[in-house]
Amino acid sequence: MNDIYNELKRRAANVLAAHHLLGEKVAVKARALSPTEAIGNPEADDFPIQKGKERLMQADIRGALGQAFTDQFGDFEGTLEEILSAELNSNYRRAIFVAALNAALRHLKLINGTVHCRDEEPRQCAEALADHIQNRHGNVKIVQIGFQPRMIESLSSRFTMRVLDMDRDNIGSRKCGALIESPEAAEKALAWADLLLVTGTTLVNGTLPAFVGSKPVLFYGTTIAGAAHLMGWERFCPRSA
Repeated sequence: MNDIYNELKRRAANVLAAHHLLGEKVAVKARALSPTEAIGNPEADDFPIQKGKERLMQADIRGALGQAFTDQFGDFEGTLEEILSAELNSNYRRAIFVAALNAALRHLKLINGTVHCRDEEPRQCAEALADHIQNRHGNVKIVQIGFQPRMIESLSSRFTMRVLDMDRDNIGSRKCGALIESPEAAEKALAWADLLLVTGTTLVNGTLPAFVGSKPVLFYGTTIAGAAHLMGWERFCPRSA
């Protein structure tokens, strides 16, 4: 795991140093957003954030916002240099790093799409995702990592797919047209898949390295915006702000 995170930190440090953001004091504030603040009022109530499983941490750097999904959240204030120097040894620490990175790269106008979509936009995103995969990858077998209900609904009607999730309340049930499987099924599922559709939250919970390098990967969500830019990973997040 450390190789990917160390390389990401190295690239982040290089970019921020080149723009003179490491040497100066930059206030970064992160706070946990309520579900309504984060995603508004979508048509359904089955998103993980609405059930209290996760929250969005939000960093603010000179008005540029960056977010990260996490199950360990709290307030933080410090400098970018301090954040880059810290060990990424917990979901909370990784969430601070990821949210701050997204805010910093947004401030530098190197990325956009760092604020979660709202209201009916998750459904619109899911519909666009099905077309994107069909046009770019063809009729592939998909393993989706992470429970994103609107995406599962849209994709399961057009593709053969499997879904892996860490939430024990979901595992073993059929939701949105697909059977939700546990992480223990990952080895067989990844061998079966043509394409991995991976939530950016894996960057925060530390599981991302398991999905990079084995098969074509398409990441989704705001959390991985900055990392995808720096590492050259493909990301789909068309309705984020």
